[in-house]
Amino acid sequence: MSGAEQNNHASSYPTSLGTSTAEEISLMGQSLSEDLMGKVGFAELAFWMTATRRPTPGELRTFEAVLVALADHGFTPTAIAARLTYLSAPESIQGAIAAGLLGGGSRFLGVTEDTGKFLNEVLATDDGARSTDADYDALAREAITRARAARQIVPGLGHPVHKAGDPRTPRLIQIAEEGGTRGEHLRLFEAMGRVSEEVLGKKLPLNGAGVCGAALADLGLPVDFLRGFALLARTAGLLGQIAEERRSPIAHDIYMHVDRNARFVPLAGGGSSDAADSGESDPPGHTDQTKES
Repeated sequence: MSGAEQNNHASSYPTSLGTSTAEEISLMGQSLSEDLMGKVGFAELAFWMTATRRPTPGELRTFEAVLVALADHGFTPTAIAARLTYLSAPESIQGAIAAGLLGGGSRFLGVTEDTGKFLNEVLATDDGARSTDADYDALAREAITRARAARQIVPGLGHPVHKAGDPRTPRLIQIAEEGGTRGEHLRLFEAMGRVSEEVLGKKLPLNGAGVCGAALADLGLPVDFLRGFALLARTAGLLGQIAEERRSPIAHDIYMHVDRNARFVPLAGGGSSDAADSGESDPPGHTDQTKES
């Protein structure tokens, strides 16, 4: 190999995704204009690019249902952050969307990944045979008991609004069953719902973000990457929130309400106020299973 060839090889940046020449754009080895545009939907493309394989029809239906389930859930912190950022910088739609996405963490959106990882870890450490609901119930009972002993919140259990049951959960399980994608993660997640009251002493619904994590894990997607799909879904929701903010603004009212109701409280230790007087308390979701969006 000549010196020039060695330099070219050393300077190459391999990719299996998008490349372009002066005449053509290719994506995953396909002609973008001839093979993909008008023939492949956006959700299928997102799955294909990340999983490096095309989904089956059943997998695609489950995947799209997850994206729809996570797109928007009302005035969550992510939506409010996007609207307030747009109020502050209306010239920066990208900044408003980014502000909303940055809030995708352990209490909102991140529960999808947390649940998938939790279920995957439980399944990976169990070497028993599992076929019946009773088998999964026993495994779920053990996992929740272990998490409780370690004072850890079990992701996917509980919801701050849908106390009697999240309507997304049974529907997504049904879609997965119909598409042949209901696997071990979803079966274990369902079992957690059946035994949680027995172990924790209170009835907690299986929330929508959690069932989405279980469904995505059953599609064979990397469990440490599931938050990315939740953020993909929420990007569409945030775009809708910003579009509505343009049509019917409320961010200014939120800002003014907080600003006009701000109340000075002396610093703790100053002798004139304490946590009880100032109304300080643990943030929502701190002491019970209410993390979800």
